[in-house]
Amino acid sequence: MDGSTTGRGDSGGNATADTPSQGNQGLTTPCPPNVSTATEATTKGRKRSWVWEHFTMVGGGDSKKARAACKYCGTDYAATSANGTKNLIAHIIKQCKKYPNSIDWLRSSSTPISLQKALEDVEEFEKLDSDEENPSTSLVKQQKQQQRQEVPALTWPENSELDLNWIENLILTFDWSSKNLPPSEFQSVLPVQVFDTLILTASMILHEEPNCLKIDPDKSSTVVVVGDIHGQMHDLIFLLKQAGLPSQNRFFVFNGNYVNHGAWGLETFLLLLAWKVFMPDRVFLLRGNHESKYCTSVYGFEKEVLTKYGDKGEHVYQKCLGCFEGLPLASIVAGCVFTAHGGLFRSIPLTQSKTSKGKKKSRKLSSNSEPESLSLGSWEELSRARRFVLDPPVEGLNLIPGDVLWSDPSMTLGLSLNKERNIGLLWGPDCTEDFLKKFNLKLIIRSHEGPDVREKRTGFGGMDEGYTIDHVVESGKLITVFSAPDYPQFQATEERYKNKGAYIVLEPPNFDNPKFYSFEAVAPRPQVNPYYDHVNVIDSNKELDLASMDPIEELP
Repeated sequence: MDGSTTGRGDSGGNATADTPSQGNQGLTTPCPPNVSTATEATTKGRKRSWVWEHFTMVGGGDSKKARAACKYCGTDYAATSANGTKNLIAHIIKQCKKYPNSIDWLRSSSTPISLQKALEDVEEFEKLDSDEENPSTSLVKQQKQQQRQEVPALTWPENSELDLNWIENLILTFDWSSKNLPPSEFQSVLPVQVFDTLILTASMILHEEPNCLKIDPDKSSTVVVVGDIHGQMHDLIFLLKQAGLPSQNRFFVFNGNYVNHGAWGLETFLLLLAWKVFMPDRVFLLRGNHESKYCTSVYGFEKEVLTKYGDKGEHVYQKCLGCFEGLPLASIVAGCVFTAHGGLFRSIPLTQSKTSKGKKKSRKLSSNSEPESLSLGSWEELSRARRFVLDPPVEGLNLIPGDVLWSDPSMTLGLSLNKERNIGLLWGPDCTEDFLKKFNLKLIIRSHEGPDVREKRTGFGGMDEGYTIDHVVESGKLITVFSAPDYPQFQATEERYKNKGAYIVLEPPNFDNPKFYSFEAVAPRPQVNPYYDHVNVIDSNKELDLASMDPIEELP
């Protein structure tokens, strides 16, 4: 696959030894203690001597890898190692026992110390955690309490204008709170008043944008296209660092699905809204199928918001839903690249109805719902579709939003109803060619399908690298990009997909030769409970529970 590049986050099992904090460098709060102090605390006893040797090998002499290892067990490096290296390594070794990725990670350190030896010592080390009087436990609590007091709540700028410093502070605050605060205390760092101002300001911008954005970068600019994020905020932060932050000569197009499945959907969405407010003509946010009332009520976002804002949660949730309605459906980049979350859409032609003699004939929309009557839609039809609905209708007259958000490519020729999802369309390579040729395009870039869906799709490549080239036709290509690595965050089985995420860079002069950049998940993720039943809930990318959706809204 030409033009592909692989990047790395601070990922379990695969991160390079000398870059333990690459995924979130500069965003950690604790400061490491002097290594020699920890050495003096662990010089007695043969086992402690072995532990310290193992620590120095893992730490590489400057404790970088020890800090990274600490993240695997969710403990505070500074507080734990200050109380003794034995306690620190206890947590590291425990994690090795529980998670194979951590074992792989330790092997990558090239330490000559026997890993089996480490696992044999786990039982003794685990006693540290069962001791209620463990001084390190109280030390960690004290330090975290001090940290909570030191981080002030975010405030809206006095001049009401966001700048880069404000957004960087937002990123630092969100990252810190995800690691140090329980979700129920989130509003202590982002008060509801600040939330209200941010989402109102962003909503006003989004609601003024057309259904299909026209993005025209100049010859000195690049355009970054990002797929599904699904609440994986730490991976989004890494992506922005690796790709480069939005700027006057770097455009970003996000293809939707900011929330659900991951634990930080609210932070992810608000961070992107902040970028939209700061650079409205450089950052473009499209809607995904998960930005709906139905999906957010089933796959975690609603419960996440209610948990983080308590008695103000319903207010915050409703404001988010209102903002979702305003997200545009698609974009045209440099006149030659079509981007949308799901994909192509049908034509809903205007037909004339018979009227009484002497009266003018009225025009009405035909739902065109039979497979044999399906044909590709036009720009005009896309532009007049009613996108301001919480749940796109699955029948009736306003079907284009559902098509754009839920449709999938197929290897079978033709255009047909998407019966697997009960909404949207399936389109074959011939439809891709027709669409590209009709509108003089070179690329279609869509998202919508992660590794869990792609493993069930016959004839299509997997999402191991975060992207696939699905159709190659005479006029161009159809590409799927998925930007949530190691997805989904919460899985019912021990075996994970371990997929990479990816983003696409479009460069001048023609913007039609995509370059692919894959990256691994930032690890470890802060420990948090899921906000939905990830074991028993249906696959959100497979089908809709039509009976539970709101009544169909018809066009006026």
